[in-house]
Amino acid sequence: MRVVEVTTYGGPEVLDMVRRPEPVAGERPGRVRVRLHAAGVTITDLRIRAGLYADELSPLKPPFVLGADFAGKLLDPAPGPEGELPVGTRVAGFVPWYTERSGEGTYAEIVQVEPGWLAPVPDDVGFTQAASVPLAAITAHQGLERLGLPAGSSLLVTGASGVVGRFAVQFAAAAGLEVMAVSYEGDESELKVLGAKHCVRRGDGAEILAAAREVAPDGFDGLFDGALIGETALPAVKNGGTFIALAEDRAPVSVRDIRVETVLGKPDAVLLTKLLRQVEARELITRVADVMPLEEASEAHRRAEAGHRPGRIILMI
Repeated sequence: MRVVEVTTYGGPEVLDMVRRPEPVAGERPGRVRVRLHAAGVTITDLRIRAGLYADELSPLKPPFVLGADFAGKLLDPAPGPEGELPVGTRVAGFVPWYTERSGEGTYAEIVQVEPGWLAPVPDDVGFTQAASVPLAAITAHQGLERLGLPAGSSLLVTGASGVVGRFAVQFAAAAGLEVMAVSYEGDESELKVLGAKHCVRRGDGAEILAAAREVAPDGFDGLFDGALIGETALPAVKNGGTFIALAEDRAPVSVRDIRVETVLGKPDAVLLTKLLRQVEARELITRVADVMPLEEASEAHRRAEAGHRPGRIILMI
């Protein structure tokens, strides 16, 4: 089967397509095979490829296969959140790559996954759309749960134009929070439709903090750092507030009794099943920036790093 490997740490050019043997049924006890149709390119993929987590991932070293989000068809029957999923079922999910540290990601034609990572894909949701949802939506949902803010609280969401940030805005608005979204120019109207009460154009830290103080002079009750800004965004949080980081190396040191927590999305088949149904019903909106063939994974990484088109880049397989 075809896979795209990270041959060594570096830029997008280190990604190379190679062939590996196809996994066979029962090769890894407790796991089932999925033939992939789509895989997402995430910011974590970019950071791993660049070597930013090389020490944490040791002894795992290249060559390895990146990729978390996926959508495809089951090659083996699997228990599902609501009953048995037969062979051929359309499923989506994500591999917890960073915590698994096996180097077996979704830039591949077939993956072996735990059934608890899988959710059935509704009929009216395509593979491309389904692959843009799992990791981002679950991370945003679990991050908002970790915030634990009551309705009426104020929340600043950085990176609101991004995949995770857009979901965070939607979940926060549904929970009755007053959301200020930091977004790309041109996304303000859409984010307000999704639930943001205030929007500010992304800029340097000083510009964002100045805009934040106009909305919440005493600081926000919570901050969801979808843009991985880190420490420079901490002054926007009020004393005793909560800061949600999405990467361990971007979590600031707590000051002024601010609770700082890092959220790494954990697979949840029941939650993902619910979220995909909300996508089908258009109660939850996702965004796909580009769809590219697996062979162009290097170009997909270049586009993702350029950041000109917010949304998930999807590799078709």
